[in-house]
Amino acid sequence: RGFDSMLESAPTVICVLGMHRSGTSCLTGSLEESGVDLGERHTWNPHNIKGNRENQAIVDLNDSVLAANAAAWDQPSHLVRWSADQLKEARRLVTPAGSPKCFGFKDPRTLLTLDGWIQALPELRFIGIYRNPMDVAQSLNNRSGMPIEAGLELWYQYNQRLWKHYCVHRFPVLCFDDEESIFKQKLKKILIGFGLYDESTKKEFYEAGLRTASGDRAYELDQRFLELLKKLKEMAE
Repeated sequence: RGFDSMLESAPTVICVLGMHRSGTSCLTGSLEESGVDLGERHTWNPHNIKGNRENQAIVDLNDSVLAANAAAWDQPSHLVRWSADQLKEARRLVTPAGSPKCFGFKDPRTLLTLDGWIQALPELRFIGIYRNPMDVAQSLNNRSGMPIEAGLELWYQYNQRLWKHYCVHRFPVLCFDDEESIFKQKLKKILIGFGLYDESTKKEFYEAGLRTASGDRAYELDQRFLELLKKLKEMAE
């Protein structure tokens, strides 16, 4: 996909894009291992023993933007407007004084508020990740009792945005369903492309056991899910 041609110098800010329960925490933790500064971030929660690696201030900002647009993480809106103060706060949060050369963040909500982040930080770079829709729906069901059908619809809404954003900006994408050695090989290639790979640092964050939910693969997905899944697979090749 041409990512070998990326500048071999770390970008200023990296944003991880992906649906909830899709490996965004694993990817973000792996970036942190490679020297990306995440600022204040969660390192443990009941549903992710290694923490979701989210900066609560960024999550709060996304929540406030969504709420101002009569939306929420589980009630997406196709039109999300940001105030001038919110745009200013976005830039402040990801360009902290004294930060090293590369800062990173992830919050799945960012896929719902992305236009504002791009407006606030035109230099923003991205890495995407996706996961099988049935596994995501099952994980949401396990975590919060969300019905499988609702989880599937939410998967579609988030990943449709991931695909549309990819079509405009083109960035590396991983599949959390890949076997461990393949996932790590692809991640290494991306880190090298971003100028972040260091052979001397330990790479211990990823564990196959982080994928704790398995959906019913016999479930017949609608055609629109199959079509989007095919697009996502092509993105991650």
